[in-house]
Amino acid sequence: MESREDLMYRDEQMAPLDAAEIVPDTPIEQILKDTFGFDSFRDGQRDVVEHLLAGRSALAVFPTGGGKSLCYQLPALKFEGLTLVVSPLIALMKDQIDFLVRKGVRAARLDSSLSAEETRGVWDDLWNQRLKLLYVAPERFASERFLQRLRRSAISLMVVDEAHCISEWGHNFRPDYLKLAELSRELHAKRVLTLTATATASVAEDICRNFSIAPEAYINTGFHRPNLVMRAIPCSSRERDALLLSRLRERPRGATIVYVTLQKTAEQVARALADRGISARAYHAGMDGELRHEVQDWFMASPDAVVVATIAFGMGIDKSDIRYVYHYNMPKSLENYMQETGRAGRDGMESGCDLLVCPDDIATLENFTYGDTPTLQAVQGLVAHLLEQPDIFDLSIYDLAHEYDIRNLVISTLLTYLELRGIIASTGPLYNEYKFQPNTGSAEMLQGFDEARTRFLRAMFSKAEKGRTWFSIDIAATASELGEKRERLVAALNYFEEKGDLTLKVAGLRHGYRFVKRPDSTEDLAQAIFARFQESETRDIARLGQVVELASMQTCTVRSVLNYFGESLESDCGHCDRCLGEPVLPMPRLHEAEITEEQGRAVAALVGEQHAPLATPRQLARFLCGLPSPAASRARLTKDNRFGLLSRHRFATVLDLSS
Repeated sequence: MESREDLMYRDEQMAPLDAAEIVPDTPIEQILKDTFGFDSFRDGQRDVVEHLLAGRSALAVFPTGGGKSLCYQLPALKFEGLTLVVSPLIALMKDQIDFLVRKGVRAARLDSSLSAEETRGVWDDLWNQRLKLLYVAPERFASERFLQRLRRSAISLMVVDEAHCISEWGHNFRPDYLKLAELSRELHAKRVLTLTATATASVAEDICRNFSIAPEAYINTGFHRPNLVMRAIPCSSRERDALLLSRLRERPRGATIVYVTLQKTAEQVARALADRGISARAYHAGMDGELRHEVQDWFMASPDAVVVATIAFGMGIDKSDIRYVYHYNMPKSLENYMQETGRAGRDGMESGCDLLVCPDDIATLENFTYGDTPTLQAVQGLVAHLLEQPDIFDLSIYDLAHEYDIRNLVISTLLTYLELRGIIASTGPLYNEYKFQPNTGSAEMLQGFDEARTRFLRAMFSKAEKGRTWFSIDIAATASELGEKRERLVAALNYFEEKGDLTLKVAGLRHGYRFVKRPDSTEDLAQAIFARFQESETRDIARLGQVVELASMQTCTVRSVLNYFGESLESDCGHCDRCLGEPVLPMPRLHEAEITEEQGRAVAALVGEQHAPLATPRQLARFLCGLPSPAASRARLTKDNRFGLLSRHRFATVLDLSS
């Protein structure tokens, strides 16, 4: 019989799943019908499933609502090991898990909404190999505790949803995603399935290269949705409200999403529609979680509800009868446009997608892009700081963000650029401080260990400092004092938590790196990194321009969009505004208000106050455009009534004024 210490430290797999739960010999058609209730596969699904069953990794580019989830849920039932699903969509996780559990499939998720008891239950199921599917967000891989536990699992399939986020050429590059490819190899995942609804040819190439996906395992079912009637309509900000209201009133009622850019716009438009007798409610990330769930449930249950929402709404929402999607504000790219319009008409019935292109939106959307680009001085300072570190080091992204006034995500992107250049390599996340509350007495906790292991555990716990309700232990300092690897201490604490002997929480997230090579010139490296941020900025501004151009084109709207994604139609679609003969309206001019003398005096006074977080022209321009930065937020300058003073002006104009 294995001792407790054997269970704590061994890396071998636990007992296999009950054979009754594994269906390796069952035909996929039978599983499709008996478990999922479908008589046949949708376009592309069988190809993806067969690639995975043959042991090959795959990329599936299916339109929104095209049935991507079945491509991994069905194979998961054929594999003996775990299927690990990485998705940023918590709503999607909850819906899919509820569905799978109802079908008798052992599925679970790990996210911040779970109670401590629920989290322990998931860990216990993972430890004992009772799970078939585990859903997690990409951020979960920033936990060394999670990674350590995951390394004990046999991963038959790793699924990466929203896989376009891996590509720097995509519209939503996320550094955390770029690391998933290497993690899939570290975790010895037998195969990987990458999924997205929006991928240009260059993005698909990036995904396939990073995950070693063969050309024949790239399945793209096409972006054309014949049941969607797409319209791109130029309008002024004065015309927009009346235009939206008239369309909502004149068309047959149906479930509707109205997309806006800002949270305050969602509230204003929803209120204006409700005041005019339209059943409309707002939805955005700034609302209380309970209220968001209430609005979502109301929308799901109604055949004609109207939700005015930021892009926080719709991700993972499984409602097939959405009849209309309106873009009150322009999306920031054609990729976003396709993803958001793709939520309409999943039931195959005709649905309308109206894009209201108002030039007055350009300043707001441009400002978000410009606000993310760090200053050259900040990049130079941060790069110099990093190159002063020893060969193996760790850092706090939060601390660096405030020290160099660069947003957390941009810091992560800069570190990723250094990894891509072969300068540094990640050694994984770690926490400085572990806190715990004992749930049992120490004698009971240590019972069953041999003398040497007991001595180690007593020494470790003796380093913990008792607070009012929690014990705290500095893992790095304790490991150093005891002459042990930090991994051994973390493994011990994780083990006791899994057994229910203590409740554990962590703080002080840091990220570990090692130098692969050091550059010849610090300044040249900083300039190269800064140039990369500028290139990204230029691409994002160009993407916005492509959305504006769509409303001015005389040719088929659908063909124009599909051409962007590398898909061609033999003839015009026959169902968009241009094909239906609707007139192409002139694009209103962008009327940028002049900066008044009073505003100029306010800016001059602000400059004269010499605030350190507003020392450079770009920092000052960000502040005046209402774009918060770490340094300005820490100095409480965002509470100043001049914050956002020029938010209706284009960033380039404000930057010129600030220079």
